[in-house]
Amino acid sequence: MMTGQGDADHENAMQDVIAVDADDNKQGMVNRLDAHTGDGIRHRAFTTLLFDEQGRILLAQRSPDKRLWDTFWDGTVASHPVEGQSQVEAATVRLEEELGIEPDQYDDLRVTDRFEYKRYYENAGVEHEVCAVLQATLADTEIDPDPEEVGGVMWVPYERLHENPQWYRQLRLCPWFEIAMRRDVRE
Repeated sequence: MMTGQGDADHENAMQDVIAVDADDNKQGMVNRLDAHTGDGIRHRAFTTLLFDEQGRILLAQRSPDKRLWDTFWDGTVASHPVEGQSQVEAATVRLEEELGIEPDQYDDLRVTDRFEYKRYYENAGVEHEVCAVLQATLADTEIDPDPEEVGGVMWVPYERLHENPQWYRQLRLCPWFEIAMRRDVRE
């Protein structure tokens, strides 16, 4: 199921993700690289959307070293929980690892949505995920991005982005972030 020479040496080949059914019930563990190649294997994921107190969302550009959707703009962080980890726990870890955001900078990180999607990326792989959406507000917006994970960051007025995604088309948004944003109906 490998897509190209050298994929077996890719760091993702050393990790597992949680295979799930359409209702996000665990079906076992699968190799992360196998889950993202060929036709893919449905697995658990999350995307985290952090806002400041002015209603802007923190977007992060994926590193050019990412195997899938490299240099695309994403919500704040996205990844996969490991076995025994909730999406909130996994998001807390990734926020710190990727952006240097500590848990004391927010206090309301919560799951607000969940959806299934499947998207192919060029000839490099596929995402087939049941993706939880987490949201929180940052009281302290100080960040320290890890350049191996994050190519760039920007604060964007979320309401304007949500209502006018065509204005931001040049950013090349990650498909899971676009789906999460399209589904998000703010009260």
